[in-house]
Amino acid sequence: MSTPKGTGSAPVAADPDRVDPAVWRLAITVIVGALAVVFDTTIVSVALNDLAKELDAPLSTIQWVSTGYLLAVFVTIPLAGWAQSRLGGKRLWIASLGVFLLGSILSALAWNAAGLIAFRIIQGIGGGIMMPLTATLIMQAAKGRNIGRVMAIITVPTALGPILGPVLGGLILHLADWRWLFFVNIPFCVVGGRLAWRNLPDDRPAPDGPRARLDVIGVLLLSPGVAALIYGLSRVGGSTGFASATVLIPLIGGLALVGGFTARALTRTAGALVNLRLFRHRAVASSSTLLFLGGISLYGAMMLLPLYFQQVRGEDALGAGLLLIPQGVGALLARGLAGTYTDRVGPRWVALVAFAVVAAAGVPFAFVTAETSEVLLMAALLVRGVGLGAAMIALSGAAYVGLEHEEIPDASIITRVAQQLGGSVGIAVLAVVLQQSTGDARTPRALAAGFDDAFWWAVAFTAVAVPLSLLLPGRPGPVAPSDKAEAEAVVEV
Repeated sequence: MSTPKGTGSAPVAADPDRVDPAVWRLAITVIVGALAVVFDTTIVSVALNDLAKELDAPLSTIQWVSTGYLLAVFVTIPLAGWAQSRLGGKRLWIASLGVFLLGSILSALAWNAAGLIAFRIIQGIGGGIMMPLTATLIMQAAKGRNIGRVMAIITVPTALGPILGPVLGGLILHLADWRWLFFVNIPFCVVGGRLAWRNLPDDRPAPDGPRARLDVIGVLLLSPGVAALIYGLSRVGGSTGFASATVLIPLIGGLALVGGFTARALTRTAGALVNLRLFRHRAVASSSTLLFLGGISLYGAMMLLPLYFQQVRGEDALGAGLLLIPQGVGALLARGLAGTYTDRVGPRWVALVAFAVVAAAGVPFAFVTAETSEVLLMAALLVRGVGLGAAMIALSGAAYVGLEHEEIPDASIITRVAQQLGGSVGIAVLAVVLQQSTGDARTPRALAAGFDDAFWWAVAFTAVAVPLSLLLPGRPGPVAPSDKAEAEAVVEV
């Protein structure tokens, strides 16, 4: 309703830079449930030795508690886009959260190693859908506006999971039974499900509308292909390196399957399981490449850091986890500023500066000894966390620049797979470097020299990302007239 002249009233335009409160409400709703998945991915990693003792099983069997979960996640991630088109985001989110909750309860009640592995696979099926769906739901609600600030909250679980997960796992094992590693998921799932039922919009497809058909051949190529790649990379650290048959066979098979899917998807005009034609957008291609390198920097170094504190400094699992807290604090501190500047100057310059900071903060670890000051290392971790947090916000937001509403689910799947593959490659490569550098070293001084080499590799991977950041989108363009009109609201004063 227009305001009559001479009444003393004036139109007040809504601030276009202000994020819609409904978007924040939806983001918080989704993140509550997502926290269970993100923490669960890393919380169990510190408990494998304890689980082997409690369940009277060899470590080679117990490692499938983590490996089986991870493979289940990657088998189901590519299905998220198709499932959302059939069920709607709200119903799919609640259903996948319910599956994850069921897997968590069953895992906590497991009576032997085989049962625990099977129940972890159930967890992974739910978690694999939730991981890309988290970003999809929030970005679709944001409608391309204030991407940086929205990503600042989306990336909270991603940034904190690898850092605080091992700390939480160490505390649980120190204070309670191993079953609480899984019972701790229940409140996140219950509260997250309740919030989702109340706050997520009912976006189920119309009953008489067109139904998306499942690309069955695409599923048979991509899901096992990605799972085989992850499995092969996960076997590097426990074998003779990349030359082992247990590594080469799944890697070659996985590459063949993923290559077949890629060739098929690029030649299809529509209906592919994941729309790889999105790589024609420079934003998607560049951000996926950098998220791959960012995954190496985040997860690869997160493998080295606790090992250094444990093997060279003599810390236990809980002590090593506590020493990593500054990195999580740094990631949290970066959120607001990185999100604001991503919206103002674009992700290109934020990512460039952030990766440079991460590389610089990794240099002190390339000179570590058994006597290096813990204060210096914790300060470096704080700075490193700031850089990583800023980089992930900029990259995650850049992937969605210029995309249509229906393209967002595929972009979420592509970027999630890229980051997790980068993490697996980083862990595998740095594990081999560490094994070759330490050799038969037993003394803290000799072990520290081996860690120096591995940390230099981590710095090098990060440094490669600095010039590549120039390929990301720059300063955002002006708001289109139609968008501006939609963002403005005229009210009576």
